Amino acid sequence: MNQHWRKQQPDTPLFPDIEWNKPERRDLAGRLGIIGGNKLGFAAAADAYEIAKKTGAGEVRVLLPDALRSKVPTQMTDVLFAPTNASGSLASEAATDVAALHNWATGLLYIGDAGKNSQTAILYEHAIAKADKPVVLTRDAIDLVQNSFPTILDNPNVVFVASFAQIQRLFRAVYYPKVLTFSMQLAQFVDVLHKFTVTYPVTIAVLHAEQMIVARGGEVITQPWHNAMRIWRGETAARAASYLLWTPEQPLEAIVASLTAG
Repeated sequence: MNQHWRKQQPDTPLFPDIEWNKPERRDLAGRLGIIGGNKLGFAAAADAYEIAKKTGAGEVRVLLPDALRSKVPTQMTDVLFAPTNASGSLASEAATDVAALHNWATGLLYIGDAGKNSQTAILYEHAIAKADKPVVLTRDAIDLVQNSFPTILDNPNVVFVASFAQIQRLFRAVYYPKVLTFSMQLAQFVDVLHKFTVTYPVTIAVLHAEQMIVARGGEVITQPWHNAMRIWRGETAARAASYLLWTPEQPLEAIVASLTAG
């Protein structure tokens, strides 16, 4: 086996110490800021809020467009609202609110349901590119910022919990010389991610060939994975973002440990 490739089984964590060292006190368990939603929906943000709290995040706050103010259920108590644009997603005037959440949080999750508005895209891109703490992108939040992939890929705090197609687009955006195909063998893809994450300092988590693959700094870890819906609904990213609160200096290990949770 390649030295840079390790395998984890769902019932045999590679990094059990991360689970053991999870803070028992809420005030030591980090602050997660979740950003997403548009006037048509915020289900992913609501689900991520619940999952993060159950996973053990100390405090969780959600930032939504204020067009949703009357639709948020009362049990979601830690919700902030920011200006909405004509498309129903976060407006450029929400930049102050996004910056305030970034300052408060010790980790961030861009959960999606973000719409396709260019104002929102620019708002996200600026905040993510300069984030100085773990920031997890998933679902359509990744698609929204694809025009800024070359800049975002330079930020070592960025984590992509992505589909294979999104990683294809990521590679194309920086003219990466290797073409990804859905039919490629797992070992091939592992080798490509090894080389890509040697070049770019981000962390990538992606499903391929019924394996969840996590790569950072040239290291790659795979785990059998048979529940794609966990990724598409944002559950996987919410757990990853929670574990990163406790071990921000070890993103690969934190995310791999989160795969055996829940």
